[in-house]
Amino acid sequence: MGESGVQLGTLERVDPSSLWNHEAHDFTPWLLENAEGLADALGIEVEFEAAEHRVGTFSLDLVGRDATNDTILMVENQLVGTDHTHLGQILTYAAGTGASTIVWIATSFREEHRQALDWLNKETGKGTHFFGVVVEAFRIGDSPPAPHFKVVAQPNEWQKVVRQAAQGQKESTKSPLYAKFWEALLERLVEEEPTWTRRRPGDTVLSENWLDMPSKVRGASLNFSFARGGRLRNELYIDSGNQEENDRIFEAIASQKAAVEQAYGGPLEFEPLEGRRAARIADYTDGDVAEKDRHEEFIAWFLDSGRRLRSALADIDVDASLPLK
Repeated sequence: MGESGVQLGTLERVDPSSLWNHEAHDFTPWLLENAEGLADALGIEVEFEAAEHRVGTFSLDLVGRDATNDTILMVENQLVGTDHTHLGQILTYAAGTGASTIVWIATSFREEHRQALDWLNKETGKGTHFFGVVVEAFRIGDSPPAPHFKVVAQPNEWQKVVRQAAQGQKESTKSPLYAKFWEALLERLVEEEPTWTRRRPGDTVLSENWLDMPSKVRGASLNFSFARGGRLRNELYIDSGNQEENDRIFEAIASQKAAVEQAYGGPLEFEPLEGRRAARIADYTDGDVAEKDRHEEFIAWFLDSGRRLRSALADIDVDASLPLK
């Protein structure tokens, strides 16, 4: 402890291969469901759609969208250092998918491979962006290890490109669709479930892909959202701000999974969201906000699943079962 009286921990590096034993079976599926860290490192909104995407007779690790720049995004992973084989693969996969945002992730980058990405960024068109990203992991004391993505190669003036794209997102096609959809859903809530939220039509333009609402479970919210991969999601999102508290809430509900699902009237996904502080319990169905002719169907699903999830949580008396501080 220093003179200031502040007690500090020591940051310890963790081998990523100790967190994910196998690149295809462990790391790629984890990244598919946990894109936020990579998105933050790149400075863009990442929406993954599929893993092991077929490109001819080969399989690309991840494919999706760079939503900030409205382009196809692809990711090729390695839980080892870079090699010449994967450099060829990313070029093959980029050509096969038409990707404009190309991300190569490895635990370390050889200098010649980093220089190759710099050369590709210089010589290809302005609409094509190559990234080299090192995946790392750290912990402090006995804390759970935390993944970290460090960008080691990126296009020149990338931050300027991102700022321009983010500004252009204000004119994007989906933001007005989200705003129109949530406005219509709030109108139904006023009529049918006015206690779910204090928001009312016209209060605020909601142009994001989610609508959050209070929950009787302390440290959690009940949310409707348009999830990646063209799906609607109704969820209990657990984030009290404290990892231990989140784990306790999630485990208490998960221990009564059969009763919760019986009360809900169907299966639910219990997602601990490895590598993130939060957790969720959710139901999904197919749907994209761009399908305007299905908006009434989506609203009906959100209302029905929302009622059933609230009933299921009330029936098991979640708060009383938790030793919350």
